[in-house]
Amino acid sequence: MTGLSAIANHLWQSTVFAAAAWLLTLALGRNRAAVRYGVWLAASVKFLIPFSWMVALGSRFAWRAAAAGGELQLSSMMDQIGRPFAAPAQAVQAGGAPRASGEMLGLWLLGAWLCGVVPGLVFWFRRWYRMRATERAARPLDWRLAVRAKASRERIEPGVFGIFDPVLLLPEGIEDRLTPEQLHLIVAHELAHARRRDNLTAALHMVVETLFWFHPAAWWIRTRLIEERERACDEAVLSEAGDPAVYAEGILNVCKFYLASPLACAAGVTGSDLRRRIESIVAHRAARSLNGVRKALVTAAALGAIAGPIALGVMGVRSGRSQTPDQTPIPAFEAASVKVNHDGAKGGRTRSIEPGRITYLDTTLGDFIAMAYGVKQYQLAGPDWIVGPGSYDRYDIVATAGGAAPAAEIRRMLGPLLEQRFHLQFHRETKELAVYAMTLAKGGPKFHQKGDGGARSLRPTNDGVLSFQNWSMEDLGDWLSGLPSLARPVVDRTGLEGSYTFEANLFGFPKGASPYDIKMGIMNADATETVMANMPAELGLKLEGTKAPIEMLVIDHADRVPVAN
Repeated sequence: MTGLSAIANHLWQSTVFAAAAWLLTLALGRNRAAVRYGVWLAASVKFLIPFSWMVALGSRFAWRAAAAGGELQLSSMMDQIGRPFAAPAQAVQAGGAPRASGEMLGLWLLGAWLCGVVPGLVFWFRRWYRMRATERAARPLDWRLAVRAKASRERIEPGVFGIFDPVLLLPEGIEDRLTPEQLHLIVAHELAHARRRDNLTAALHMVVETLFWFHPAAWWIRTRLIEERERACDEAVLSEAGDPAVYAEGILNVCKFYLASPLACAAGVTGSDLRRRIESIVAHRAARSLNGVRKALVTAAALGAIAGPIALGVMGVRSGRSQTPDQTPIPAFEAASVKVNHDGAKGGRTRSIEPGRITYLDTTLGDFIAMAYGVKQYQLAGPDWIVGPGSYDRYDIVATAGGAAPAAEIRRMLGPLLEQRFHLQFHRETKELAVYAMTLAKGGPKFHQKGDGGARSLRPTNDGVLSFQNWSMEDLGDWLSGLPSLARPVVDRTGLEGSYTFEANLFGFPKGASPYDIKMGIMNADATETVMANMPAELGLKLEGTKAPIEMLVIDHADRVPVAN
């Protein structure tokens, strides 16, 4: 249901944005129509730009604060406000019924949406094709205007057709229907449409209206756009010393003798509420320019709409210096040796953490970072030499604490050491990643034996079966996430709690397989289908491809050569 929640969030935010635009236009009611048109256009464009994209843009800025406490609380609060429809976590029952029903609902909604989008596309294409044929059949006029002019035999109203190469279409014989003064003002109205690029912005809203045909706000915005667009052109004509009475009479004559343009993105002269327009033209109330207060209001609204989500993303990027889930003070090593490994595993790949001491030889910096900050390899993002397939740089770290510190404390102490010796800098952010959801297969789990509370272990048996001792489902998901064959995070959605002891032949090993064969089979990058096919029969579990938010540790900088000991 993650995708449906994201769509619901976007629609909610766009609706609030449209309501805010309406309130702003009320405050600007006595100002120029062009300003109000810009506000409504922004409300339309908002439907095409989710706030989450702008927040993601802000999260890419390398911003860090020395004290992150207050800022992070504000970011968290704003993030919750921005996502009112966040889907709650739910336990998946046997057979994965909640997820299946969610997928079915998504398919039904997709089908319903397409039932509105496809007819909309056909409708607009047919009307555009009709106008295109009318324009091609029209006769060129030798008028010296800012755009090309043509005369059509169709009984259409004067209008500008086209976006990048607009053409002024006039019905043949219009000179006999209107006085020269009236025709001059009508043409001036159309040229104002061309200068303002109204066809382009109208086409943009046509996209919004087609994609969001089900949303009343999209149709409401369309009406407001047409109204303010025509008023803006009326104001432009009257500002050039046009006679209001002559202009109003010319518009009425056009309505009397000609049909309206059949396409919304062909700007004509008779759009909007005609009665209100005529009354406004005859009254000829001069539109006020924006004063200082209203300029500040419009500027603040624009900055809030654009800079606000980006700033939220910037604040959401958490500083990475010595930041781990446990925020208690981290002691330093009493002595530490950090150096580049040039000999590979020549002296043996020693990797151990003892009380008060760590000895890790021939290890990548990515492995050290994952260990220090309690993340998985798939949660790391950064330069290829650290986390990519080309991470061949290896290092040796041997460090001792002042006392018999436990292994968890040693791992935490490793973070400040990496920052000091490698000048490591990073931040944490959440990204939508392709993952596998581990759920219950039909019939439920094949294992029922609970763990005995002892240490977790994994060992092969003589039958080629892997024996898992005291493993939780989260542990199993983490282990599967590290398999080259899957190359994706595995998220536990089984709803099973506690630890279990069970056996499984996930890789199809033959009886009597040697430990080497088993190791090579586990590392085989082509075993994805085998693992996914065997999991239901061996464990009563299944893997399904989906997307999920994963917290990432993004490495911004690290020296390739550590500071000398």
